[in-house]
Parts: sequence; C-alpha cells; structure tokens
Amino acid sequence: MVVGAGIAGVACARELVRAGIPVTVIDRGRRIGGRMAVRRFEDRPVDLGASYLTADDPAFLDVVEEWRDRGLAAPWTDRFTVLSPDGSRTTTGPVRWGAPGGLRSLVEDLAEGLEVVHQEVSQVIRDAEGLRVDAHPADAVVLAMPDAQAGRLLGGELSRHRDQLDRPSEPVLAVVARFAAHTWDDRSPDGRFHGAFVHDDDVLAWVADDGRRRGDDAPVLVAHTTPAFAARHLNDPAAAGPEVVTALCGLLDLPDPLDVHVHRWSLARPTGRRDAPYLLTDDGLGVCGDGWGHPPRVQTAWLSGRALGRTLVERLG
Repeated sequence: MVVGAGIAGVACARELVRAGIPVTVIDRGRRIGGRMAVRRFEDRPVDLGASYLTADDPAFLDVVEEWRDRGLAAPWTDRFTVLSPDGSRTTTGPVRWGAPGGLRSLVEDLAEGLEVVHQEVSQVIRDAEGLRVDAHPADAVVLAMPDAQAGRLLGGELSRHRDQLDRPSEPVLAVVARFAAHTWDDRSPDGRFHGAFVHDDDVLAWVADDGRRRGDDAPVLVAHTTPAFAARHLNDPAAAGPEVVTALCGLLDLPDPLDVHVHRWSLARPTGRRDAPYLLTDDGLGVCGDGWGHPPRVQTAWLSGRALGRTLVERLG
C-alpha cells in the first residue's frame, strides 16, 4: 500500500504494478499530484507548487522526453532573472520544463491504470498480524511524503522509526496574481521575463511567469515567499496576500492585479542534505520522496519512488 499520490508515490506504485504486485495508492487530496499542484482560474491551470522540473538523470530524461513527444511537457527556459537591491541580471542553468496542463497532469499520466483511493489516513501500525494502514492490512506500506507528515502517521512500535525521519521542510506561501496585461518584460535584462530569483527581500524569494511556462503568455504571476515570511503567516495565509502583492508590484513596477489567490505550503521544501534514496525498514515500512536524495526536486522524488518500488519488488516478488 502506498500512501501519498505525488510523483514519488506514483513512481513507486508503477514499479510494483509492473512486476505484477497489486498495490493500492491512498491520497487525502481530491486530486493526485502532491506538491505538483494545480488550481484552475477561469478554466486555466496555474501551477501552485513545484514551478518546473529539470532532468539530467538518463532514466528520468527518457520519461520527460516521452511526455514532450506526447505534448504533455515542453521546454520552458534556461534563463531567469536575478533581482536584488543592486539591480537585475540574467542567470543561466539547465533547461526547465513546464506542462501545458500543469505539472499535476504529468503525475496523472504516470498514475494511469493505478488503483487510487481518496481518503484520510490516521495511523500506520504493526500488530501481531503485520502492517496496517488504519484497519487495512498490507504486506508493505510506503509513505510518500515529507518526513514530518510520515512521522505523524507512525503508531505503536513503528514510532521508533521517527528518529530516521529527521529532515525538516520549510514553509512557503504561493500567491497567484492575475493581471489585465503582460507588462513586466522590461524587468529582465533580456527583455523577456520568464521568472526571477529574488535576493535580499523579506517577503519574496521567487516569481514565476505562469503564462510563459504554460506557453500561452497569459498575464499571470506566481510569487513564492521566503520561508521566514511564510512561517509568520501559516495560521492565516490569506491575510498575508496584500503584503505579498505590495512587494510583488513594487518589485516589478506593476498595477494592482485583477485578483489574488494565496496557497499555504507548510512543508514545501526539504532543507539540509540526505543522500540515501529512501528508507525501508525490516518491518516493511518504506518512506520516499524529494527528501530522499539530493537535491530536492521533481526528479529526485521520481528517482526515490522508483528505487524504493524496485527494492520492494525484490522483497515481495
């Protein structure tokens, strides 16, 4: 049984199903995808979680290129703006990929054919008969989620494994701002704004042009706050919206947006470093996700889930 239908959980489940091992994926959300989340505004998808994906592992690159061939993913850019009190500059890096239907559509594609149940899970225990997810028995249980969430689910004797789930995650607020027109290209030294890393700002850390990454040039920005700012507003994230919008409009010299939406990520991104690709105990408890491996990104989560799934195939097959 796999708990968590983000890209790591789905990748793990696919390996089990491919080997003929039945698996149920449980997710508490109404839609799968985890932190590759999407929300629709006037029937247009906007990425609220992960901003993009990169691929340099050959196996994952094969998956991404297949998505490209099928029109599910597309190269976005390898150039972003850096905004700081000293001015602006351009930084280059690996090609970042987006998805016309939002990044969640890629997880949904991987999950095709899997049995997915949408419900809350309150506890994972081990009793005389074996592992149980609430009242449901399982030969093995995979928790595909951040360490803090996984640790909270462990009950009884499994709680001893919490000491191995010690990688913290930092919070972020993602703020969607929709505008009447696209007016911020001049903030990029290249004259074409895709996104910006924001340095030395108390509120903003990253701004993505959702129209550019989606390929339709819609005048939509998604601003991600600093962890420190998010931590101060976790109890009432909507109340932080005006301050974020003020910072965003000041940074890019923008008029007021048409509308704003604030999304809270309490556990947005793992901090520190961990090189182990997953956890698998003698009890049959597994944990995977972007907190296993380095650095934390979409590819890391996929690799973690796939590796754990293959190890479980060897154990259960």
